[in-house]
Amino acid sequence: MSVANRTAADGLSWLLRPDSIAVVGATDRPGSYGGEALGNLALVDFPGRVYGVNPNRQEVLGRECVPTVADLPEAVDAVIVAIPAAGVPDAIEQAGARGCGGAVVFSAGFAEVVSGRGLQDELVASARRHGLGVVGPNCNGIVIPARRLALWGDALSLPEPGPVALISQSGNVAVNALESSRGLRFHTVIASGNQAVLSAADYLEALAAEEGIGAIAMYLEDDGGPRFVDALAAAADAGVAVVVLKVGSSEAGARAAAAHSGALAGDQRVFRALMREAGAVVAQDVHELLELSKAIATRRTAAAASTGDRKLITGRGLAIMTCSGGDSAQGADEVDVLGLSLPELAPRTRARLEQLLPSAATAANPLDYTSMLWGEQEALGELVCALGEDPGVDQVVIFYDQPPGLRGAAEESWATTRAGFELGASLSPVPTIVCSTLPELLDDRAAVELHRAGIATAAGLRTGLRCAAALATLAAMELAPDPAHPTGDRLRAIAEAARTGLSAGAGGWLAEHDAKRILRDAGVAVPRGRLVATADDAVAARRELGGPIALKLSSSAVQHKSELGGVRLSLSDDRELRDAFAAIARLADEHGGSVLAERMAPAGTELIVAAHRGGSVPALVVGLGGIWTELLDDVAVIPLPASAKRVQRALSQLRGAALLFGGRGRPGVDVAAVAELAQRLGELLVAHELEAVECNPVLAGGPGTGAVAVDAMIREG
Repeated sequence: MSVANRTAADGLSWLLRPDSIAVVGATDRPGSYGGEALGNLALVDFPGRVYGVNPNRQEVLGRECVPTVADLPEAVDAVIVAIPAAGVPDAIEQAGARGCGGAVVFSAGFAEVVSGRGLQDELVASARRHGLGVVGPNCNGIVIPARRLALWGDALSLPEPGPVALISQSGNVAVNALESSRGLRFHTVIASGNQAVLSAADYLEALAAEEGIGAIAMYLEDDGGPRFVDALAAAADAGVAVVVLKVGSSEAGARAAAAHSGALAGDQRVFRALMREAGAVVAQDVHELLELSKAIATRRTAAAASTGDRKLITGRGLAIMTCSGGDSAQGADEVDVLGLSLPELAPRTRARLEQLLPSAATAANPLDYTSMLWGEQEALGELVCALGEDPGVDQVVIFYDQPPGLRGAAEESWATTRAGFELGASLSPVPTIVCSTLPELLDDRAAVELHRAGIATAAGLRTGLRCAAALATLAAMELAPDPAHPTGDRLRAIAEAARTGLSAGAGGWLAEHDAKRILRDAGVAVPRGRLVATADDAVAARRELGGPIALKLSSSAVQHKSELGGVRLSLSDDRELRDAFAAIARLADEHGGSVLAERMAPAGTELIVAAHRGGSVPALVVGLGGIWTELLDDVAVIPLPASAKRVQRALSQLRGAALLFGGRGRPGVDVAAVAELAQRLGELLVAHELEAVECNPVLAGGPGTGAVAVDAMIREG
């Protein structure tokens, strides 16, 4: 193995395909990490060479032992480290010097606790010095069933291979996922721990290049930064589906909260916008993460294996099939919430169903076929096929509950019913999903059987319909790609924007007059105005600017001046102008600011247009604004860079889109001007050392009349 010029990512490739493994801290003590690691390698029958490292033993559990890593008879591909934290940096140094491929560190006591930060720094320094890939520390490791590989420090049942990969910063999530009974089978599980050397981005990029993975599930406790966006681009290029559950908030999001845009689009919302750009699916909890990944993987692998016509999802129409009226009602309610539809069945479909259904059943959608057809394999298959052939149906969802521990005639009845679903799904032109109404009523082995037939499953009624919605969304993206802007290229541009224009300075908010000078120089329309020093100067400014003016407090210490009474509008009388100046000048003295006089902008619809770095990547926030911004909470979040065309498309998806584009007799606003203004703000943020640029409100007149930023805030980085 050549170690010249190698990187940590090279080390990961050895960890994923090792021919030889050493366990540092090898022991036969029950419950120990070293003992679990050796036991798990025996459990999965790892086919390569395994050595123990323990200065006090010559043999452990039938494996040869040597005193140190330096004494190993060969430079092994993978080193498992299961010793107290204090000895780990030296073990990593020895592994790197010996030329080993990579390491998995189970040991805790590193940067997850204050006292261990120095040890983690030492570990990282050794790993980087030798280009050694390190998983962890404070992790559970790697399991790859098809390769009979378990670099794993926790209890493990003998796993079966499957099409889902899991990358989890939580070891407990990974352990529980491996032990779950929901028909879930894994290609790879990586519990990454502290991610001191290798990160979730490295794992995602590596797994995106693997064969046999239908979906990659990710449990993340941080946003990963630009490197993670690069990995998403690699997954997009490879056509690999990604499902993400992100927990936690960023420090940048907290800093941006002084602006309206920071409150509207914290880091979680920006992260979700980034996931939309990547074509990834966002899960709400661990259960949904696993079920979405399983359903998508089953669908992808079934489509890839199909030798006939591929079953395409071309819309959001569902047909629900169940033997319970109550389940029908619940399903219909959830479909509405998820933005799916239950199309009325075509007359031909209803006529066909009526020939198959008992007299007590009604041919409708949802279809309650009643328990009278339970166990009737051919009839159930015909029902599934008939629903799938309806012109308005894009997926068939079957509610099916299997109690645990079935035996004898009951087991045969459920198996026959399931065979009917499989028969119908094989004949139907659209995909079929089978889901239980309660999570615990999805039988593990039954689900695996359905997967082999190309039928996705989900544990729980609501989750099953969520899976159907996710599959429809992914299909829509696949059916309507943007050849001019492939997803991978777009993501790489976002990653570059996230790397560009970051300042090492302390930064801070600018006074409004300074912010508007920067905006004016960038080509953003702002009202004509200037600072005024006295009441007489304010009167003179009104005459210079022409027409009514506004007087405003302009101070770097005040971001929300309206709340202090620091804004007076439509001043045209000299006396009221002098009174207004006196009041605002007092505020300026209190807050170290100035008085800004501006010509009143023409009336228009108020919007918020902002660019900020308050999340995982720089993003635009555009939507209905003014004093109602946070109350309405109707904004589009768009990762940067963002063209005016992309901004217009995002605005068209707002709840209040009719106010902007026209409707119900209203003319709408100059959306093109708003989008151009937004593009310029995004370019300004990325090109300069800025953390936030917010214009709220932007006044937009009717089509062709332009848009003006009447208030502005800028925070330097």
